[in-house]
Amino acid sequence: MATAQSLSHVWPLGTTLNAAGHIEVGGCDLVDLAREVGTPAYIVAEDDLRARAREFREAFPADVHLSFATKAFPCTAVLRVLAEEGIGADVASGGELQIALRAGVAPGMVTLHGNAKSERELGEALDAGVGLIVVDNTDELDRLDRLATREQDVMIRVAPDVRGDTHDHISTGQADTKFGFSLADAPTAMERIRASERLRLRGVHLHIGSQLLELDPFRRAIEAVAALGPMEAINVGGGLGVAYTPDDHPPSVQEYADVKVGAIREYLGPDVAILDEPGRALVAAAGVTIYGVQSVKRNVSTWVAVDGGMSDNLRPMLYGARYEAVLASRPGGSTRCHVVGKHCESSDVIVRDAMLDDPRPDDIVVTPVTGAYCYAMANQYNGVPRAPVVFVRDGDARVVVRRETYDDLLSRDVL
Repeated sequence: MATAQSLSHVWPLGTTLNAAGHIEVGGCDLVDLAREVGTPAYIVAEDDLRARAREFREAFPADVHLSFATKAFPCTAVLRVLAEEGIGADVASGGELQIALRAGVAPGMVTLHGNAKSERELGEALDAGVGLIVVDNTDELDRLDRLATREQDVMIRVAPDVRGDTHDHISTGQADTKFGFSLADAPTAMERIRASERLRLRGVHLHIGSQLLELDPFRRAIEAVAALGPMEAINVGGGLGVAYTPDDHPPSVQEYADVKVGAIREYLGPDVAILDEPGRALVAAAGVTIYGVQSVKRNVSTWVAVDGGMSDNLRPMLYGARYEAVLASRPGGSTRCHVVGKHCESSDVIVRDAMLDDPRPDDIVVTPVTGAYCYAMANQYNGVPRAPVVFVRDGDARVVVRRETYDDLLSRDVL
């Protein structure tokens, strides 16, 4: 039986080709699964989720606090699995806070982020007893100090003026950013928190961007914030990139952990507590999306149109994200195609120049590495109901988020 390596290294752990030549994820034939749950659908290999959570836990020292960046896949079932593996939750809104609490994440394991937290969101976090609130700006600091009725641990987010090699839309560590205090303004904010009767300063938070494939920027960012002086703890965000196509070879989780921990020990000392917030590196490769081919059109190019698109994966349209696409029943092939969605935008192209095996209507197209930010950014453009999330494990499939219906589309209308 072929292994995932026969496809490429980007597929979920345990992916195989079965005797019929079909792709199996979590022991489930994706052709059969498409018939059972419909398309499009997000398919998540639960064993892959758990394995990557354990990989992070083993790569970092035991006392490092790990939180999942909920924005990557804000799904109750995903957070529940990660919580079972000892991973907390980093939330960036009141809605993400409710998802984390519903998933069973202990409030003390929750960190609240965000550059524009409302008074309501801050109040909800305080009422829930979250373990940590990351303060982004002076206005928020004023608001939080007024709202807090008991001691609350906080950090300040600092922009270290370090830029990683990633797309502008997901780069956050440069000086000209909407996130956090500048290095020049951070000391004043820290002193204000130390003077508060209710807020307790734990230390500094930084996050320099997402989908980073080089590790040196993490070291430089830690060196930059070390100039702010001794601190009890540092939260070094997330940012580790993943392989989206066979050409991508990101650093290992162990290399990522070693660089961050090594830099903290070098610049901040042996006793500083460490927090890290992996997001896409925990969930991206666990997910694949299945689509049904609706038509194949040949003019200057070959256009394979599927029943989803920018409503279930907005990343290619937002910042040119690249994916691989294959037919679930005939991996490989020599027909160069553009896999496109059903939406009324010329930019609705999921994968350009995919090599498919003579695609035809009713084939099932699969795009791997869709576990991060696809479900999170799903939308109802053109009135298309959002896709379900299906967990697969040991040959069993269970729907953890149902497919939207037309009634759901109309449910908030006030007539």
